[in-house]
Amino acid sequence: MRLYIIAMQFLTIIPLPFNLEWRKDDLGRSLALFPLAGLTIGALLAGINWLIAPLLAKPLTDALLITALAAMTGALHMDGLADVFDGIAARGSRERFLAIMKDSNVGAIGAVGLVLGILLKWQALVAISAEHTWQALLFFPTLARYCQVQTIVGARRARQDGLGSAMIAGAGFGRLLVAAGVTLAIAWFLLEVNGVLVLAGAMLASWLIRAWFNRKLGGITGDVIGCINELVEILALILISALPKLVCPSL
Repeated sequence: MRLYIIAMQFLTIIPLPFNLEWRKDDLGRSLALFPLAGLTIGALLAGINWLIAPLLAKPLTDALLITALAAMTGALHMDGLADVFDGIAARGSRERFLAIMKDSNVGAIGAVGLVLGILLKWQALVAISAEHTWQALLFFPTLARYCQVQTIVGARRARQDGLGSAMIAGAGFGRLLVAAGVTLAIAWFLLEVNGVLVLAGAMLASWLIRAWFNRKLGGITGDVIGCINELVEILALILISALPKLVCPSL
């Protein structure tokens, strides 16, 4: 329970009735429970959807759900997406890329990437049928938080300071195995074969993105982890919306 609360404190800004002090390596140890924290976020979104969907048009409901997700997480991962896009746009050396990501200001390309990310996420959610929206809402935050774990465990550090470095320090393959088992069980329970297919696609995508950053930067940073989270959320929603037409018409 303690590590679950730490995961929730790190991944969200949801007010809790108590605040735990972290010990050394606690953040890395809590990685095993990141998917459960993602499932909690998804459950809150599903609850909001249950309350407002009967009253509002689906596009507006889905826009409010994306807004609620950003509010719950403090837009932490969106900031990583914008910073990474700014770094890529700079087309400079490794040192320049890292310096731009560390800069708190958001550039034009970062802003464009952020807007496009939000639009893609919203439109993918709109494309999912109303009767399956609750499954998607539970699943895509869970999957994205699992892919954070996959990105972190065994990764190299692009810099020696920052949250990314702290998370890598306490991570271990045991955490990854637990997180993978939990995510696989959730995927099967919610979407059966469809869920496993979406999980496989997200795992492949996050692995390829991490490999690219390993070559570009020599490792990962906290911004890279946040960027991968956002990209996986977008990909998961797109795949869930596309699966009925591609392979599983029953969804």
